Amino acid sequence: MIKILINAYAVSPNMGSEPGMGWNWITNIAQYCEVYVITESEFRDRNTEAIIPPRNYEQLNKYGLTKEQCSHIHFIFVNVGKDENDSNKIRQMCWNQGNWFFYPKYAKWQEKALIEARNIIEEHEINIIHQLNMAGFREPGMLYRINEERKKLGKKEIPIVWGPMAGFGSIPLKFMIPGGIKFTVFYLIKNTLNILQLLFHPRVRKMIASSRKVIAATPEMKQGIEKFHNVSVEHINETGCTSFTIENKHNFNNSDSFKILWVGRFIYTKQLNLALETISNLENINGLEFHIVGKGFNDKETSLMKYHAKQYGINVVCHWHGQIKNEEVQKLMQECDLFFFTSIFEATSTVILEAIQNQLPIVCFDRCGFGPIVDETIGIKISCKSPKQAVKDFADAIRHLEKNRDKLKEMSENCKKKQLDLSWKKKTEKMINIYNQILDNSPHIS
Repeated sequence: MIKILINAYAVSPNMGSEPGMGWNWITNIAQYCEVYVITESEFRDRNTEAIIPPRNYEQLNKYGLTKEQCSHIHFIFVNVGKDENDSNKIRQMCWNQGNWFFYPKYAKWQEKALIEARNIIEEHEINIIHQLNMAGFREPGMLYRINEERKKLGKKEIPIVWGPMAGFGSIPLKFMIPGGIKFTVFYLIKNTLNILQLLFHPRVRKMIASSRKVIAATPEMKQGIEKFHNVSVEHINETGCTSFTIENKHNFNNSDSFKILWVGRFIYTKQLNLALETISNLENINGLEFHIVGKGFNDKETSLMKYHAKQYGINVVCHWHGQIKNEEVQKLMQECDLFFFTSIFEATSTVILEAIQNQLPIVCFDRCGFGPIVDETIGIKISCKSPKQAVKDFADAIRHLEKNRDKLKEMSENCKKKQLDLSWKKKTEKMINIYNQILDNSPHIS
C-alpha cells in the first residue's frame, strides 16, 4: 500500500473551510493509502476521536469512517505556539481572515512540521510527500528541503505533490474603489504582492521546482503558475460534495413565496451590501424573503449591514439568522428557492458545494474557483464588470428564475449530476491516479 506523508495545518471533521477540506481529502485518500498527517493541535481531541474504529468491518464509526480507513490514518499533532495560551492567540489570528500577522507564525509552524516529517520518513517508507493545506500559495511549507537533504546524502528522492492551492488573482478595480481608500490601497498592494510572491518568493519557487505535480484550485492560480513558471498544472477544486444525494424537498411551484438565501462573513469581498441593493430592486416579486446567514467580525459590522437594509427599504423582507450551526444552514438550503452568492474573491467555497448537495440553484459571479462549477445547468452567473452593472444583472437573473419556476426545478434536478461530478470520490480518484502516475504504479482508478 502506498504511504503518503501529508502536511495539513487545518484538519477537522464536521467543519467547512480549510479544516473540513483537509479532513475530506485525508479520509478519502485513506481508502486507498496509508496516510501520516502532520497537523496543528487545535482539533486534537476531535481528530483523535474521529479515527476510533467501529467494532467491525461492516460498520462505520460516528464520523462515517470504516475500520480500514481509521487504521490507515496516523495524526502527528504540532502546536503552532510555544504553549497552549500562545497557540490560542495565533489560532485567532488564523481564523481572522486577512490578518497578515499570522503568516510569520505559520512559517514557524512549518519549521516544526519539517522536523516531524524527517522523523516520520526515518521510521516509515514514505512513497509520496503531499503539501495539502493551508491552501494559499504564499506559504508552501518547507518539505522540499527533505529532498535537498536526501540528495546530499545520496538518497533517493521522495516525490512531492503540492495542492490544490489558491490565492492568486485580483479584485477588479471598479469593485475596490467602493470599499474606500483603505480597502483599495490594501488590495492594490495585495494584487502587486501576489505577482511578486508568485514570481520571486524563494520558497514558492523552490516548492514549484521540487514538486512532481502542482495542483491549482482555481483557473487564476493555474494560469498564474503556468505563465510565470512554465510548468504544467493540474486543476482540481480544493473541496467537494459528499457521495450521497439529499432528498429534494423544494417546492418551486409555490407562487406565494420566493426565498433567497445568502451565506457568508460580513466582509467586503463577500459583497453583502451589493446583495442587499440587488434585493431592493426586486420589489415586484410576490412573497419575497431574503435569508441572511452570518455576521461581521464584530457587532458594529453586523449592525452596519442591518442599517443598509433599512436604507434600501428592504428590512421587512430580510431575515437575519446570525452565525448558526451547519445543520441549520442545510435546512435553510432545503427551504429556499435560490442561493445568492456575491463573493468576488475566494477559491471554490464550501458553501457553493453545499448548495449543490441540497439541489439549490445558484446565482453568482463568473470568477474564482466557483465560476467553472456553476454553469447554465444549475444556475446563472454574471460578469464582474462593476457594482452598478452587477446589481442590474443579478436582479435580471433573479427575476428571470422567479418567473420561470420550471427552469428552477430543472436546475435543481441537474444538481444531482453536478454533485457526482464534484464528489469527493471523483476528486480522490484523480488524486490517487496522480500518485500512481508519479510512482508509475498502474492500473489507475477509473
